[in-house]
Order: sequence, then structure tokens, then C-alpha cells
Amino acid sequence: MIIRNLRSFGLFVIAFIFFAIVSGDSLALAVDSIKIGVIYPFTGGSAAAGRGLRIGAQLAADIANNRIQYLDLEMAKSTGIKSLGGAKIKLIFRDHKGNPSLGADLAKKLIVEEKVHGILGCYQSSVTKTVSEVCEQYGVPMINGTSTSPSLTRRGYQWFWRTTPHDQSFTKDLFELLKGLTEGKVKGVRAVPKDKILTIASACENSEWGSFVSKLIISLSEKYGFKLNKSLLYSAKTNDLSSEVRSLKEVRPDIMLFASYTADAILMVKALKAQKVSPKIIWGQDAGFEKPEFISALGYDIEGVLTRTVFLPKIASIKKIAGQVNAIYKQRKRTGSDMGGAAARAFTAMQTWVYILEKAGSVKPDDIQKAANAIYIPGEKLIVPWAGIKFSDTGDEKGQNILGSGLIGQYQKRETGDLVLEIVYPFDMASVDMIFPLRDSRVLSK
Repeated sequence: MIIRNLRSFGLFVIAFIFFAIVSGDSLALAVDSIKIGVIYPFTGGSAAAGRGLRIGAQLAADIANNRIQYLDLEMAKSTGIKSLGGAKIKLIFRDHKGNPSLGADLAKKLIVEEKVHGILGCYQSSVTKTVSEVCEQYGVPMINGTSTSPSLTRRGYQWFWRTTPHDQSFTKDLFELLKGLTEGKVKGVRAVPKDKILTIASACENSEWGSFVSKLIISLSEKYGFKLNKSLLYSAKTNDLSSEVRSLKEVRPDIMLFASYTADAILMVKALKAQKVSPKIIWGQDAGFEKPEFISALGYDIEGVLTRTVFLPKIASIKKIAGQVNAIYKQRKRTGSDMGGAAARAFTAMQTWVYILEKAGSVKPDDIQKAANAIYIPGEKLIVPWAGIKFSDTGDEKGQNILGSGLIGQYQKRETGDLVLEIVYPFDMASVDMIFPLRDSRVLSK
């Protein structure tokens, strides 16, 4: 009798396991929740960026966790990760304060103590560098959506993937815009003789990110035939940039290029105004030049300033889903401001996590790694104007999304008096005539 009962019980277990395997809600694969550690700057000089990053990442997770039928996103059509039995994503946020050492410590604690299944972060490239080193050491997957130092995907790491384009392509876009100015390709601007925009001066903050941008400006200036008269590095934590601006002013450049975070970007523009320095073109490498605080602190002083980005509200007229997500983002942000490039990239990186988890059907690191290396997300599924997401698995760009691209926006004043970023590059996506030169560019010629 006992043997018969054991045999019956064994058959029941086998049948139960078989049912679980063939069922769409496999109990064998189900987990209670998927924990992702999110490491961003919520205090310090980049706190403004951190607030947008947090909302962007959380918004993507909330859409994946809760069915929102009207959104034209695949992850909005179900509740949780289907391949993991509907498991919900839990984001565990940590503040690295712009400190690389602190970032590394936080990553280790998230991995060892919180037992996270993966990491998302970290905005500043210098922090992303140390955090990714910890993830590589522990074999924990990390997705980066907002750090743009090219060196991050040139280390051959096995557990690091980056969705955003990096500064090599972003900075090249700027020089393509300058080249287009001389060729009459810029909307609303006649061809500009190159000798009228020949000279350049640059100032970049001196961390991992800014230092690399500075080197790119040096090399691309030479490649495109521009004359770089001044290239300097400064500390982003400074409280005074007047001496740096005096140094830039002395070389009387046609073009000024900056890589600055929010606080120092505001300081830089204020110093330019105080010393009556206004070249024909001012371009910022995103970061501080695209934050709502940059606009509110400086007002019309930034009219005509250019910044690279990956997302502008104007994209909503091209991609319906971009408008839908931006509308929800504005509701969540107390200021009601539009989603910026950093927040959009945080959203997209978290969305990528969702796709990878669905494909992996597992929270095991090896399964996630395999899924990440094989993932392809079509461009129409993204809120950013990219061809899609597909990671390079070989060569010098291992883990880099090879389908990303950038935009260049220009601050312009609407009839209502609002300052908004309009698209001026790529040329075929331009939403307005470009302002050229800056309205007060005669100052340097006096």
C-alpha cells in the first residue's frame, strides 16, 4: 500500500511539474519580484538630473508592472514579466552623490545585502566606471543608459551593456552641424563661409566624462579643419568660473563648446554674460545644458544656445508613444516640465531591462547575460528616435548599443514667451529655422 501510494504521489508530482513547464505561468520559473538596484545622484551638483532620472526609470518599471492598455508599448499590455509568472519589478534606489567610491560601495551592498538581480545607473561616467567594476567582479548584469564616456564599452566587460550613444557620436554630430552650416544644409540659414566660424574654444569639467569630451573636441577640430584656440579643464565643484571665462574670451573664438553638469553650466553662462562674451555659437554636451533648472536660472540668456540630446518634446509629433510617455512624465514631475534627454534614456534603459528579463525568462545572471547579448528592440518600440537597441558582442565596443543616435536642439522662444528646445539636427528632422549667429555675437568683434 505504501509503495502504491508513493508511486501515485510520484506520478502526481511528475504531472504537476509537466503542467508547470507547459503552462504560460510556469511555477518553476516564477519569482516573487525582480530587484534592480538603481544608483543615481539625488544630492549634490547633479541632484536636478537625478530627480528626472528617477522618475524616468520608475515610470518604465510602473508601466511594466501595471497594465496600461492605451499605451502603444508591448510592456504595457500585461502585468509584470510574463515569462517569470507575472513577477513585478522592484527598484531599489541609492544616491551616489557624484562620488565614484561611494557608488562602488553602494553597488557592493546592493549585490551582497539586497541580493539584487541587476543594476541600473549611474549618470556620471566616473561613477559608472567604478560601479561596473563591482558588477564585473560579482558577475551581476548592469545596464547603463546615461553615461557617455566611450571608454566604458572599450574594456571588454562581460556584464555591462550601454543603451545610449556615447560622446564619440554625439560630438561628431556637432561637427557635422558645423560642416552643414558651411554647405547651406541648416534650415533657415544661408551657407556660412568657413572662415566666419573657424575658431573654437572649449571648457570641460575634469572628470572621466568631461576629460574625454575635451580630447574628442581636440581630435575632431583637426579632422574637420577647425582651429581650436583654447582647450581647458575645470572642476565641476567650483563656485567661480570667472577666470576660466576670461581665458576663453582672450582667444576671441567664433564657437564655444562645453561639457558641464547643471551647477557649473549655470555658473559658466552667468560668467559669460557678466564678461559680455557671446560667440556666434554656444554648444553644450547635454548634461547641465538640458535641465529645467538651467532654463529657470538663466531665462532668455540661453536663447540660441545649442545642446546635444536624445529626446525632445518635438519627437511626439513623429512618434506617438513619445508623446504618450512624456505626458505621464509631466504629470509625475511636480514642475510639469517635459522629459529631457537624461530622463528619456533612463526610461529606455529600464525598458531594455524589461525586454531582457522577458527574453531570459529567468533571473539567473548567465541567462540574463545571454538574453542581453541577443536582444533586439525595434526603433518603433522606443520613445527615443533611434533605429533600435542591439548590443555589440565583439570588438572594441562590446556591450554598446549600435543602433542609437543623437539630436541637437536649440533654445528658442515661442510666441507665448516660453523657451523650448527645437530640433536643428539631423537636418531632415529640423523643426524650426536655426538662430545663427547668436543675437549678441557682435560683442567679441568690438
